[in-house]
Amino acid sequence: MPTIAPEQTTQADAATAVADPWVTIVWNDPVNLMTYVTYVFETYFGHPKAKAEKLMKQVHQQGKAVVSTGSLESMEVDVQAMHGFGLWATLQRSGQ
Repeated sequence: MPTIAPEQTTQADAATAVADPWVTIVWNDPVNLMTYVTYVFETYFGHPKAKAEKLMKQVHQQGKAVVSTGSLESMEVDVQAMHGFGLWATLQRSGQ
């Protein structure tokens, strides 16, 4: 069996991750205040206030917003964090 050098595996994983990353989607809900959603986006994701407000408005007006992009594992962490804050969130492939 051929062996693969660790560098080759890392480069292949990075290429795959960039080619088709995963996204965390936050969905609108009837419970959380818009100010709270903005606060979560600022504090957890580190988004500047303007971007956090823009994402919150997208959630409120369009029903959902993509709030983070990355590997499957990191998006699973983000979704669980959003659940911990009481927000409805899911993950999916970005489709890029």
